[in-house]
Amino acid sequence: MLTQQTPTGDLTTVVESALREFVAGFVTALPDIIAGVVFLAVAAVLVKLVMAVVRFVLRRTLADESPVYRRFVATVVFVFLAFGVGLSFLSVVGLDGIAASLGTATGFLALGVSYALSEMLADAVAGVYLLRDPDFNPGYTVDIGGTVGEVQAIELRKTRLDVDGDTVVRGNAEIEKQWTRKADPATQDGHGESGA
Repeated sequence: MLTQQTPTGDLTTVVESALREFVAGFVTALPDIIAGVVFLAVAAVLVKLVMAVVRFVLRRTLADESPVYRRFVATVVFVFLAFGVGLSFLSVVGLDGIAASLGTATGFLALGVSYALSEMLADAVAGVYLLRDPDFNPGYTVDIGGTVGEVQAIELRKTRLDVDGDTVVRGNAEIEKQWTRKADPATQDGHGESGA
């Protein structure tokens, strides 16, 4: 005669075994978890300090520039710091393999994103150069590949020109390659400098 085991006995054994393994794993991982939490607390304080210094330096060095550029640079620095803290946290808690995989995957992702956004990045970098150029300021008359107009505003990715009462918007990378400042008829200062 065969004896049948009740499903309840098997289920209880499985649950008890799983709970024992979970508790044993948690106790083993507890020092790493505590180290990770301490690391995150210290890293958060350091990131806040570094970002305060970055914002202070940006305010001092780019005081005359648009706040958009300061926020853009500060955001880029913060993203790099946060990513570094995240990968370091994974290493501290013993997940080195995941940290390495994430770092590699993010590198490929960043390469793809930078390729996809290359025109936008080119416009942003050209905008910084245009803002720093003393011959390209709002109120100046410029010739951009045959379009002559007065610079109204220089933004992160584009510049607005007033051309005979109409607003013409051009990408900064396009402008940086081919602009010429026209002499001011009132002063005839003759600065017609090219940005190329």
